[in-house]
Amino acid sequence: MSHILQSISLIQFRNYHSKTFRFPTNITCITGPNGSGKTNLLDAVYVLCYTKSYFSPTQLNLILHGMDGYRVSGVFHNRNGDEETIVCKWKEGKKEVFANDAPYEKITDHIGRYAAVMIAPDDLQLINEGSEQRRKWLDSILCQTNKEYFEHLLHYQRVLLQRNAWLKLHAQNSINESAELDYYNEQLAQHGHYIFSARKQFVQDFLPLLQEYYHQISEGKETISLFYKCDLTVRPHLQWLQDSLQQDVYRQRTGRGIHKDELEFSLNNESLKQFGSQGQKKCFLFAMKLAQYVYLHQRLKLFPILLLDDVFEKLDHLRIEALMRIISSVEFGQVLLTDTDATRVRNAFSLSAKIEVLELD
Repeated sequence: MSHILQSISLIQFRNYHSKTFRFPTNITCITGPNGSGKTNLLDAVYVLCYTKSYFSPTQLNLILHGMDGYRVSGVFHNRNGDEETIVCKWKEGKKEVFANDAPYEKITDHIGRYAAVMIAPDDLQLINEGSEQRRKWLDSILCQTNKEYFEHLLHYQRVLLQRNAWLKLHAQNSINESAELDYYNEQLAQHGHYIFSARKQFVQDFLPLLQEYYHQISEGKETISLFYKCDLTVRPHLQWLQDSLQQDVYRQRTGRGIHKDELEFSLNNESLKQFGSQGQKKCFLFAMKLAQYVYLHQRLKLFPILLLDDVFEKLDHLRIEALMRIISSVEFGQVLLTDTDATRVRNAFSLSAKIEVLELD
């Protein structure tokens, strides 16, 4: 089932003082010159779905200059066909989220209620940067679709901080038997095993989707794959923690475990990161995000909102045509995209696609 964002209102958000936008069709193109707020509008939609920005980890960066807070509200047709208003606001260090005027007891309860997938120019860091970027991407998907995974991940991260603090405290001392350390090891092993199993299953389920969309966008000229690298495939987590203790104490941090996992992307059996061209990486990235969209749709039983920021500058003509055919299909729900040229967008879509052009000053 699709959830449709009918309208969004921004108060003191980014470059907007007070503005309301309406989205009467499934595909809306937001056009305007650079600096007019196109990307900020997409980010506001993302905030409604996840209570945080896609582009900035700091809430202060979301506030109109000189103001002390922001408010973003949106009217959705939800999965039951009912109208629902979501409000996310932040002021003086406090974030609040409401659904039809009722506040959430825990803001994290909102995650999974609505979904969005963003494709933005800087997303190539998923391929080009270090493993942390890819783990965050992986975790963001699994936390939406699996509440139990979310809880295990929170527990793991908390215990990891505690174990690292213990290592720093004992870095200058001889290590004897420690019930505290044994507890940390057992907790990391318990939660780590669940996370490892869920990530391994995700890769198995996700890879066919990724390969299918890459095939569609690249016209089947290359073969790709995705590999999950984890210490736990070699030996049990608890054994790693015990055997690596001396090294961990010396380095004052835990060197083995699921917090070091890696996703490796291959193109024609070679490293995409090392040997892929810019065009191949962009194609892979778009396939990743489209596969993410379908994966979320299958698990959440709703269509996420697809947010495309400045994609026409990133792909060649043939790949743009392939992308537009895909997102115009019945497999996709609401699409919001930005571009500086409205005519280019209209020409890219098929004549049957109903497009609303929203022009910013």
